[in-house]
Amino acid sequence: MTIPSGVNVSAVVQILILYLVIYSILKAAKGSRFGQVLMGVGILAASMAAFTYVFHFDVLSIILRALLVYLAISTVVIFQPEIRRVLSQVGAFGTFERPKYDAYGAATPEYVADAIMKLAAAKTGALIAFERGISLRGYEDTGIRLDARFSLELAKCIFTPPLPLHDGGLTMHNGHVSAAHCVFPVSNNPELVGHGLRHRAAAGLSEETDALVVVVSEETGNVSVAHNGKLLRYSGPQAEQSLVRWISKAMPSNRRRGNRLFAKVFERFIRKGPQEK
Repeated sequence: MTIPSGVNVSAVVQILILYLVIYSILKAAKGSRFGQVLMGVGILAASMAAFTYVFHFDVLSIILRALLVYLAISTVVIFQPEIRRVLSQVGAFGTFERPKYDAYGAATPEYVADAIMKLAAAKTGALIAFERGISLRGYEDTGIRLDARFSLELAKCIFTPPLPLHDGGLTMHNGHVSAAHCVFPVSNNPELVGHGLRHRAAAGLSEETDALVVVVSEETGNVSVAHNGKLLRYSGPQAEQSLVRWISKAMPSNRRRGNRLFAKVFERFIRKGPQEK
């Protein structure tokens, strides 16, 4: 690729560096009071600067620059704790870590796979079903509906015995936890006679639906994936990569979200039905 002769490469590099710095700070400050104030001040300053430039208000421009200096100092004093937290995240390269959730609060396939592998390392038995085209509502009705954000801590609380919800399966829909303590159908496949109840339940659900079911053995810590009635076991360093690929196929909406606010509300209405009076 050739660079046009009129382009200043040094200027382009400087702009990219400035963009990355500003983007990292804004991303680290997202959701905090400091981030909201910083965004508001930036929009206000840009609007005033454009206004004074277009109408050639030189006196107003000088006053605006002086006010921005005092505003920056006061902002540092007022939001010192938030600024310290933001800078610590940037310094620790926190903005470059793998995201756990998307803009809609749905867990990413990488985060779900990482949580499952940590359950496997602790030999915490787990049974997780990912809903795809066929609804799992009938099986969710046999358990306890949660409608919660997925997290490693929540998974531990559900699958750690002797807690009330540890027995049964967990269902997920679009990256969210739908229900726990669910009863899944047990497969009668003679090839699975030597397997435990969790593995046979995973295979049974995958036989009757198109769901992807992940099982963690509490005896060996191995991870198994049930799909279309077949049970595949994974272990070793390649297990997490294989798990990410499977979960990514089961949660394609995480990659093609777009503007789905209306669709999400409509889908919840369809799944739950109208409220009883």
